[in-house]
Amino acid sequence: MATPYKVTFNQLVPRPLEEVFAFFSRAENLEVITPQWLRFQVISVAPEPIQKGTLIEYRLKLHGLPLRWTSQIVEWDPPHKFVDLQVQGPYKLWRHTHLFIPEGGNTRICDEVLYSLPIGPLGRLAHSLFVRQDVERIFAFRASAVRTRFGQV
Repeated sequence: MATPYKVTFNQLVPRPLEEVFAFFSRAENLEVITPQWLRFQVISVAPEPIQKGTLIEYRLKLHGLPLRWTSQIVEWDPPHKFVDLQVQGPYKLWRHTHLFIPEGGNTRICDEVLYSLPIGPLGRLAHSLFVRQDVERIFAFRASAVRTRFGQV
């Protein structure tokens, strides 16, 4: 397998750890922090509440193409960390680590995404042409939505 791409995002919010983790541990809040241009919808979450092994199914549109995506929670360590892994979707690999670190009365939200694309050289070309920019735009929107929800330090 080709070496995956890695992106990291960091954000400090003026809210306590437990409150921030509680927000991110509810699948329906994914719709709040995902750009509208993706037409993102959670289809199912089982079992609930979210725990290790939970499967989350959603649909979205990317560049006009309808996609179905299923992630599984493969690590669950409230209120500090959880990891979701794509088990069905557009990527060859998508592993998203969510870390929540208390800093005084604030919480640092750290996202690390490891991902790779299918179809070898064509996937690498697609990454350089638009995939990396799409991922960065999605997380820029997410940071803005999180700022709106929790404020900014």
